[in-house]
Amino acid sequence: MRLPRSLQARLGLLLGILLTVLWIAAASVTALILRGEMDEVFDSALQETAQRLLPLAVVDIVGREEDGITQRLGTIREHDELFTYIVRDADGRILLRSHATDVAIFPDYDGPGFRQTATHRLYNEDALQGTVRITVAEPLEHRASVAREIQMGLGLPLLIVVPLALLSIVFAVKASLAPLRRFGERLDARNARDLSPVPDGDIPSEITPVAATLNRLLDRLKAAFDAERSFAANAAHELRTPLAGAIAQAQRLQSETRDHAARARAAEIEGTLKRLTRLSEHLMQLTRAEGGQLRLDLCSDLRIVAQLVVEDVARTGAPGRIALKLPETPVMSDLDPDAFGILCRNLVENALRHGSDATPVDVTLTPDGQLIVANDGPVLPPETLDRLTARFERAGTSADGSGLGLAIVAAIADRIESPLVLRSPRPGASSGFEASVRLPVGDAKVLSD
Repeated sequence: MRLPRSLQARLGLLLGILLTVLWIAAASVTALILRGEMDEVFDSALQETAQRLLPLAVVDIVGREEDGITQRLGTIREHDELFTYIVRDADGRILLRSHATDVAIFPDYDGPGFRQTATHRLYNEDALQGTVRITVAEPLEHRASVAREIQMGLGLPLLIVVPLALLSIVFAVKASLAPLRRFGERLDARNARDLSPVPDGDIPSEITPVAATLNRLLDRLKAAFDAERSFAANAAHELRTPLAGAIAQAQRLQSETRDHAARARAAEIEGTLKRLTRLSEHLMQLTRAEGGQLRLDLCSDLRIVAQLVVEDVARTGAPGRIALKLPETPVMSDLDPDAFGILCRNLVENALRHGSDATPVDVTLTPDGQLIVANDGPVLPPETLDRLTARFERAGTSADGSGLGLAIVAAIADRIESPLVLRSPRPGASSGFEASVRLPVGDAKVLSD
């Protein structure tokens, strides 16, 4: 038999089977013991009956005027005669018998004591030096009937007691495993970013080592992730100043040199340093997305943040290439405005970098908090879409970029438990690309200045 995977079902099933087997075994042993005791009681009654009837029969037989006459006792009242008897003389002649006696069941007298045939249990006794002999018989079916009644009395409670016991076991096991279920529910409710220890104060002592080991593992994972994020953030932060200085030196070299080749190499160095600067900024954003607090206690209007981000991006190199659509009513959300700004900026910059220069990038914020950024361009196959949110992954174009923009957006979307949806072609068109994410919105206290 294959046991169920549930510990509760397994304990209930095994305890139920064990209880049933033990009850049946106990009932069987009790029935055997009672059968032995019952045989002793019936044998004692059989012997007592013979020894009480024999003196009375002797008095009756001795007082008769004629010898060898068979006398049969009459029936006073109809009843079931479980014990039948006959009284015989030394020659085997029947002198006295009970009214329901069947002579055929009585074998020849062969001395005092117990005898048993295929159908009856018998007891022999004699008196007057063996001249008067009595045999008392009891049907074996009578004893078997009593034994069956006892077995039924022991077995019938199984139909009531065992189901009640099984229900009690189920409730007891369920109550005993309730702390373990709560521990599992607390663990299952965790998201991928929550690595704090799971409370284990109420779980059984047998499971405590497992919970302690799990919490130690979570602590080690949290320490490893914190160290990784800290390294990335510190490295990106420390690179800012030397990169800015190197860019300034490259720009100064371009302005001071008259050698066209040296000026071209200085321009290449400047471009490389700027790409490295953007990479460091994206690493800092990714660290913020993965480790910072993204939900606040107060709400702010996401329209203001979206408008500021779009204006800043357009001012730094994309004038007239962004079409922003905002609702007339405020879009209130408890999402950190800085986190939303990072998300929005990366989507817009990604669309500008990889989209067609001839078609504007559409940025739409809906009243229900959905941010949609769409651009025109070649259709991306599904396998490419699946890889775009990986770090340092680009859509196979020659456009300049770090490959971290959509990874940062995906990290923020995962933290706010809203998936990043990528489509190509964009809905209602035969080309292009669209990215959308639903932001948490709701009525709450407005974030004040």
